[in-house]
Amino acid sequence: MLFCENFVRVLYIIYIMTLSFEQCSSLVEEQISRMTACDKVPAGLYEPMNYVLSAGGKRVRPTLALMACNVFVNNVEEALMPAVALEVFHNFTLLHDDLMDNADFRRNRPTVHKRWNNNTAILSGDAMMITAYQYLCRAKSGILPELLETFTRTALEVCEGQQYDLDFECRSDVSIDQYISMIRLKTAALMAACLKMGAICGGASSVNCESLYRFGISLGLIFQIQDDWLDVYADPVVFGKATGGDILCAKKTFLLITALEKADEKTRRKLIELLNDKSVAAAEKINEVKNIYDRLEVGKEARREINRHHAEAMSHLSRTIVPDKSRKAELELFAEIMLKREK
Repeated sequence: MLFCENFVRVLYIIYIMTLSFEQCSSLVEEQISRMTACDKVPAGLYEPMNYVLSAGGKRVRPTLALMACNVFVNNVEEALMPAVALEVFHNFTLLHDDLMDNADFRRNRPTVHKRWNNNTAILSGDAMMITAYQYLCRAKSGILPELLETFTRTALEVCEGQQYDLDFECRSDVSIDQYISMIRLKTAALMAACLKMGAICGGASSVNCESLYRFGISLGLIFQIQDDWLDVYADPVVFGKATGGDILCAKKTFLLITALEKADEKTRRKLIELLNDKSVAAAEKINEVKNIYDRLEVGKEARREINRHHAEAMSHLSRTIVPDKSRKAELELFAEIMLKREK
């Protein structure tokens, strides 16, 4: 009975005119729930997949795909399976990222390689990537080649971005331009692909697809630089976790790279020594590095960069031509929320 009620609700949402972020997210969540409810065998392969997908999260990327589709058509059903494919792929990248980083937790739960083992994380991750293609191939045949081309190119770009991120760990000469190029590949390209693929499903023109793709690139850059800023300056209560994690692992972030570029030689040496000194207590290290950031005003520099990319995002969205401009209102609202998010 509950399934029937949910199905009717989903059908109603799919066919109304303009959907909110929450309504689109609900559609994705319904489909993910049906996917993870299936008891597939061997359990050793599929249970970790369901574990990852059922951990929740904001479902931002697939939701953006549905919202982009909804800019052009009322019925977003055509974009639902590609949207789920994008969410499965995103979670696959997180699973393998956790393994490469040897991370203990993801979304307040043990990571797959900690709850099971490394081999399980590798194999279940591979199966998630293949499952993403299975869902993508359920799109209409007429648009499938373009969806596959966008999805496959983006998947490779994400891998390229991850490799650059790994390379940066061993370098002290990373420039801001190089960092922006890396996060464009690792983070922004997938967000952009979600919007473009949603637009393709909605029958958008190539010009509109490209405008939304560029809108997504700017959103992705905002998202990552905001993450970098929040890790240092967020209110821990609102943020939901302790700040300073990036400082403790000397992660190359917009703030750190900006500080290294702006600092005089003495301050630069002190910053590098602080980050590499294992004997300094965590709280002391975070506080001293933050003090250097404050003196160099790198937090303000990050906010300026975020605002610049927001302006670019809105410019690209304005170039998306639709008969009714109100159809873009939800994407405009999402960009504004991204600009001000606190966690």
